[in-house]
Amino acid sequence: MKSTVSFRSLATDLSCSKCGKHYPIDRLQSFSACCQKPLIVNYAVNDACQKEDLINRESSMWRYAEMLPLFDPAYRVTLGEGMTPILPLNRLAGEYGFDDLRVKDEGLNPTGSFKSRGISMALSKARELGVAACVIPTAGNAGGALSAYAATAGIKATVIMPRETPLIFREECQYYGAELILLDGFIDKCGELAAEIQRETGAFNIATMKEPYRLEGKKTMGYEIAEQMEWVLPEVILYPTGGGTGLIGIWKAFQEMISMGWIDDARLPRMVVVQSSNCAPLIDFMSGRPADKAAYKTSIANGLVVPEAFGKDMIRKVIEESKGYALSVSDQQILEGVKEVSSQEGILISPEGAAAWVALKDLTAQGIIDREERILLLNTGSGYKYLEN
Repeated sequence: MKSTVSFRSLATDLSCSKCGKHYPIDRLQSFSACCQKPLIVNYAVNDACQKEDLINRESSMWRYAEMLPLFDPAYRVTLGEGMTPILPLNRLAGEYGFDDLRVKDEGLNPTGSFKSRGISMALSKARELGVAACVIPTAGNAGGALSAYAATAGIKATVIMPRETPLIFREECQYYGAELILLDGFIDKCGELAAEIQRETGAFNIATMKEPYRLEGKKTMGYEIAEQMEWVLPEVILYPTGGGTGLIGIWKAFQEMISMGWIDDARLPRMVVVQSSNCAPLIDFMSGRPADKAAYKTSIANGLVVPEAFGKDMIRKVIEESKGYALSVSDQQILEGVKEVSSQEGILISPEGAAAWVALKDLTAQGIIDREERILLLNTGSGYKYLEN
């Protein structure tokens, strides 16, 4: 029988991701007042926390409760998120000559994407701190996740998304009872309205990296990758990146596990950022080019259409520390990738996940990734939510 015992969080405080200034964790926080940068959660890691302790714990992201910032489990808002499978891509590996090719399928989370993790954690902490209403700007999946988790938590949810967002994402929010606001433009315009609603109503703004707890939920992907791969990490992880919370979170999890002695710091993977060529501000940022927001367009991979990532400095740090890479792929490649992975492996992959696959083919053709390496793709959502595209 799996254990459902609650374990005490080792979280101590928050700190600015730029200057390191500390902020108390027992008060509602957004981003740092000192530098206007994301806040990160710190933990008092000790020898009492061993990876062997995970045996027989619940099969959800909450199995890592010591390294999550919720102190009272009574406030946990959960629908069973996490512990998504890592699946071998045997047919594609055989066709293209890869020795070890796998995908972590986040589409099997309760709301059909990896957003379930971050929203579960953010709403749990918000509930613990007395929040009664939340607002979020979203390109799609995060809005559906907030709507679902807010419904089960009894918290009012306001979701702001671009008018061109596919119908299924809009209807999802409405079925869960959220207030839905549609705007012309991209998610950055939605973010401006979310900040205004926050100022006027006091609703807690759960925008990407503008509060510290979605990151903590997303980082559980990193813990799961290590545990599911028996503590031997991939050599390369390809991650479809919009706001970048998951990428930053996975890397944060690896650093925490190094501190606890769970993994070896000499065996960390190279982290590859993948964007849509229709909207690739991180590629421009890494190249030192100014962002040309007027040239950005929507994409079949709507989760990648983020004209400016609030955590872009942290994304660059992950790429540099991991000796990783960043590239973009076209919508035509993405669409072909969806069809190829789905027809060869029986996984209806999201366009964002398909972007990671076609990026891998590009990088192996260029000799940047070797086919002999252990390679992991992140499929961030279920392709079923994109069928009307």
